[in-house]
Amino acid sequence: MIRTEEMLLNVGPQHPSTHGVFRLVVKIDGEIIKEATPVIGYLHRGTEKLAEDLQYTQIIPYTDRMDYLSAMTNNYVLCHAVETMMDIKIPERAEYLRILAMELGRIASHLVWWGTYLLDIGATTPFLYAFREREMIINLLNELSGARLTFNYMRVGGVKWDAPEGWIEKVKEFVPYMRSQLPGYHQLVTGNEIFRDRVIGVGKYTKEDALNYSLSGTNLRCTGVKWDLRKDEPYSIYDRFEFDVPTRDGGDAWARYHCRMAEIEESLKIIEQAVEQFPEEGEILAKVPKIIKAPKGEAYVRIESPRGEIGCYISSDGKKEPYRLKFRRPSFYNLQILPKLLKGENMANLIAILGAIDIVLGEVDG
Repeated sequence: MIRTEEMLLNVGPQHPSTHGVFRLVVKIDGEIIKEATPVIGYLHRGTEKLAEDLQYTQIIPYTDRMDYLSAMTNNYVLCHAVETMMDIKIPERAEYLRILAMELGRIASHLVWWGTYLLDIGATTPFLYAFREREMIINLLNELSGARLTFNYMRVGGVKWDAPEGWIEKVKEFVPYMRSQLPGYHQLVTGNEIFRDRVIGVGKYTKEDALNYSLSGTNLRCTGVKWDLRKDEPYSIYDRFEFDVPTRDGGDAWARYHCRMAEIEESLKIIEQAVEQFPEEGEILAKVPKIIKAPKGEAYVRIESPRGEIGCYISSDGKKEPYRLKFRRPSFYNLQILPKLLKGENMANLIAILGAIDIVLGEVDG
């Protein structure tokens, strides 16, 4: 009989597959995980506390650095909360620019996930394809905002700049190109039997588990729950667009993979419609004071980011800085189910399970 003894193993915070400075202390017996303890906080920057000494517009760049793969949605949720408190009506043209920016960012985020997830579990080529298409999106957002990652584009009342000449046409051309690439993605990966063996039935949980752990986004929809704030609690002008909310019933890494790939197609639908409806002229910023002071009171808003439900709570005492600011960060909540998923699993499945959750550590640590 082979005798084994338990061993503590550190996965991260330098491990490339932890997607940031994330440490996971696993107790293993042979190849079987007996216990897994996430250790977070290596990227904590105190965004919410710093915001108490910043004017509302000054806080926007800090939101870029939370979920740095989805900076546009972070920008938006803060502005949306302030606009809700001040009852500001956003100009039509600005609304469309916001939608285009957020949905392009959603596709870019899912492409990063697709490429890096496949890289994590041993496939090199998908990463190259994903970043080829992502580069096109980043170039578009760079033309719009002047930045490639931390965009700082949204403003309370609208957006920082109007779209440059010819930008809308470039976005229009990108949609059919991206659609034409997706069958190749599926041919390369989705039908690959090695990939399927790595993810089907791995990291599985039920709808009840997802709800109990407050999971959102793809991590909730992969259990069959059809919940997307763009549809169920429409904000901005999402109620003007026809699109579906992809779901799967498996609750495993395979189901999460399919949901994200389908979400890329749905974002392309939204972009296509937004480009067609885009106003030829109009203001891009509502009439707001130069120094913004939210009225006394509080507000909480929530939107659908690529990783799930991101919320912003603001408490104001009428000054130019918030009295208190709090973000509900989806990566932080989605990570909570990881110890449950890893218990009793083989070490070989650890990275396949972690990667399928799709966390961004800037958002986990806050």
